[in-house]
This record gives sequence, C-alpha cells and structure tokens, in this order.
Amino acid sequence: MMESTAKLRFAMIGCGRMGRHHSEKMIADGRGEVVALFDAFPDTAERLRLDLWPDARVCDTLSAVLGQDDLDAAIICTPTAEHYSQAEACLDRGLHVLCEKPLASNREQILSLIGRAKSCRARKQIFSLGYQRRFTSLYRTLRREVLSGRWGAVRSIDSHNVENWQSSIAGTWRDDPSQNTGGFITDAGSHKVDLIFFATGLRPVDVFARSKKCGSHVEILASVSALLTDDVPVTMDFVGNAQYLGEDLHIHCECADLMVRHEELWIAHHEKRELLPLDEPDSNPVSGLLDVILLGRDDLSPPESALPVYDMTQGILESSRTNRPVKIG
Repeated sequence: MMESTAKLRFAMIGCGRMGRHHSEKMIADGRGEVVALFDAFPDTAERLRLDLWPDARVCDTLSAVLGQDDLDAAIICTPTAEHYSQAEACLDRGLHVLCEKPLASNREQILSLIGRAKSCRARKQIFSLGYQRRFTSLYRTLRREVLSGRWGAVRSIDSHNVENWQSSIAGTWRDDPSQNTGGFITDAGSHKVDLIFFATGLRPVDVFARSKKCGSHVEILASVSALLTDDVPVTMDFVGNAQYLGEDLHIHCECADLMVRHEELWIAHHEKRELLPLDEPDSNPVSGLLDVILLGRDDLSPPESALPVYDMTQGILESSRTNRPVKIG
C-alpha cells in the first residue's frame, strides 16, 4: 500500500490524560492531526486545544463532532461506560477508530463490537484497541521468543504488578464502580492480563481469586490463581496501593525462563541468566493505527483481544465475591 503524504484528520473524543498522551504521540509521528475535540468538560477540551491543537474545533456534543465533514478517524479516550455507544457512532460515520481499553462495559457489547470489527475489515475500515504494550519493543520481542517454539512449550506464568494507583482515583470515574467495574484490575491491571495472552497465545479456563477495596469504592488489591489452555497455571497479584510502580512477568518454558524485570528482558537456561536484545520495532497505538491505515500493516491490537481480558477479569471478580473457583468462557 502506498504511503499518503496528507495527514489523516482525527477527532479526539475525551481530552484528559489519555487524550493528551495520544495527541503527543500523534505529533511525534507526524502523519496525523487532530481537527476536532470533544470532552464532557469543555474546559478540558479547550486546554488541549490551546496546548497542542490550536487550529482544532472544540465541539459541544459527539453529534457535532461526527457532523464534521473533514474527518478520517477518531480516538476514544472517555470512561469505559461511554466506549460502546461512542465507538458504534464513529464506526457508523465511517471513521477509523482507536478505542482505549477496556473496550466496553459488558460481554454482549464486546461481542457486538468484535462483530463490527470483522465487517469493518472487509471494507478497509480499521478498528483498533489501545493496548499500548503490544506495540513496544520489549513485549513484541518477548512474544516472538515465546511463540517461536525454540524454548519449548509454556509450563507456568507468574505476574507481579504494583502501583500507587489508589492515591490518584478519589473523586474520579476510576473510583466509580458503575464506570470502572473491577477498579485497579480492570484499569491499569488490564494491560498486565492482556500481556499474558499476547505473549503466549493462550486463553483463560478457570480462576480463583481474592480481592479488597481497601477503603475505596472499587477493587484495589487482588491475588489470583488461574489455569490457561494447554493446562498452564498462572499466578497474578495486583497491588493498587503500593509505594512504587513496578512489575515482573515470568514465563517459564520447557527449555528456558523468559523474564521481564524493570523494563528489561532476561532469559535463563542451563543455570545462566542473560539479557536479550530488544530488536523488535518500538511503537504505540497511534502510530500502529496509522501503520495499518497507510501501510497495510497487521493490527497488533484488534478488538478481539478484549474478550479474554474481559472474561478473565470477570472471573476474578466473581471468584472474589463468591470465594469459589470460576469457570471462564
């Protein structure tokens, strides 16, 4: 596919932290520009316009955004409860769409959007999900090594995830269970769940979990023991009130252990550990979407990736409520 010299014209729907983040990535990429802005709080949209997109229009409603005739694509960065209706409206308008995770609030909506994505692909309309870690050199290299088969089958997986997340959510939609069901697990933690499926190609089978809200309205802590396809056990912990940001992911294969520690990829085999070079391309969801649209590249984060994450998360929450193991899917 030939690369276009004209910039793709985007609407930014949701102009808070993630809207600003995606804007900065778009400016760095250089192949797109935001021409319309919408946020439930107009002052937030106006601040983003003044800071980064002075020629963009601030719209009062989503309908006003979609009424613009100079749009090619939209980025949706609103609370989860808004994603389904906004994604449907943008797809109906014929726009390419990048939607932040989680894709939607319930399984029925996710399945509906997955069905829409399949019909969109048939007419070259791109619908992508914002799991940004799928685009990084670190996790693309990890995935290549695991799926290569050179280290044998996956035997077990351990995931440790900590963040001082609770301190930032009071009074926001992230502490509202009607908009952020599952709290830390479904918000920041969803990236960690997705990484396991992205790196291994495995899917959830059953789960047992315990969780705590720790004074918030949503879950802050969770300890998880799960089983994936191919009889692979997984242990995960989510600590949303830690004193630092950190994570470890260990994928133990028959012939080697592959470990992400402090943003480095290590391999252990024959009683030795060594760093692996991160030689896959490094990117982000905005550039990834532009690559698919303009260059015909594969979409690393299609809407289908939302389903196992949702199923696993709901299994964790149900098991926590009932204190019983839960079958998934």
